[in-house]
Amino acid sequence: MTIGLLTPEYPHPLCKASGGIGSSIQNSARDLVALGHRVVVFVYGQRSAQVLDDQGVQLHFIPFKKYAFGGWYFYRKFIQRYVNNCIANQQIQLIEAPDWTGITACMRLNAPLVIRFHGTDAYFCHLESRSQKLKNFIFEKWAMRGAVAFSSPTHFAAEITQFIFRLKGKKIVIIPNGIVVNQFVNPNPESFEPGLLLYFGTLIRKKGVFELVEIFKQLLIKQPNARLVLVGADAPDIQTAAHSTWHELQKNIPAAVLDRIQYTGKVPYEQMQAYIAQAHLCILPSLAETQGMVTLEAMAMQKPVLTSNFGWSTELLEDGISGYCIHPKNHALYVQKIVELMTDSQRAIHMGKAARAMVEQNFDSKTISIQTSNFYQDIISNF
Repeated sequence: MTIGLLTPEYPHPLCKASGGIGSSIQNSARDLVALGHRVVVFVYGQRSAQVLDDQGVQLHFIPFKKYAFGGWYFYRKFIQRYVNNCIANQQIQLIEAPDWTGITACMRLNAPLVIRFHGTDAYFCHLESRSQKLKNFIFEKWAMRGAVAFSSPTHFAAEITQFIFRLKGKKIVIIPNGIVVNQFVNPNPESFEPGLLLYFGTLIRKKGVFELVEIFKQLLIKQPNARLVLVGADAPDIQTAAHSTWHELQKNIPAAVLDRIQYTGKVPYEQMQAYIAQAHLCILPSLAETQGMVTLEAMAMQKPVLTSNFGWSTELLEDGISGYCIHPKNHALYVQKIVELMTDSQRAIHMGKAARAMVEQNFDSKTISIQTSNFYQDIISNF
């Protein structure tokens, strides 16, 4: 097969930005190539037009363009023309696009379109109980109407998205985002900095960072030697309209607590494993995800993970066995479980090993790429 993947991000040095979505797309693309398929990735919104190779994956950087008016329409049409040209020249048999912002609204692509549930604006607004701009909903709904099928990394994300957009009768296949398990190596899981808690991911309200700070404040009363490291890009805060979530967080952190917190900002992806390996525990109390790639990465590094008890998290780990699933606002229970693991290192190590086994069994990208390949083949065969 020849597959096209449309995305706003991809983990390449020349890309403007990339996060969990980009990593999952890269893993999928490379593994599909390893299975013998051709994969063309279209990364829109970039600084300039380029065609590159990424371990057999053909990357097309589509430049961002400004228009005097109607940019939302004309830029989509520009992407459409570019992709359709490649569909014709390279005989691309299927296009997968993300649901975010409804990028394929207004597009008429000359190949069957699959939409992947990475999380629409409507989805996150629903989870965070905040209002959505009508135009954003219209674009996302419009894009959904153009798809022949959908895939979702979790049942939870599928059910919520299906409810929001009334997708009854539409085919939704559950295919988790996978990670390249053998790239996550922690040869000495017994070696870590006692009392070190790690959060990694974008510093943004929906990831539960405000809850995390409150948890850490309470933890220091019982474990005064604990330390919290935050790793990830800073982001604006929607609730306060502040340009920096880190700045907003510091307003509510006493000086004595702030002394025990280190914020590194974003670090190169290849350095992230060193931070995870050093940590005693990983704390990821997110309020809104479709799956949560960082959770899998921490689990693959044999770290006990304390995360949310919402649907997506309970599909990643077993509560009490390979981690803990706790409501982000239940600060006292977070503290209790953190203290238990900090004071019983053998239990923490055992839980970390169970987490690694869970990832190996269910989220290895090589296994998931076979599911993806079969899904694409079924659509192409029936189109």
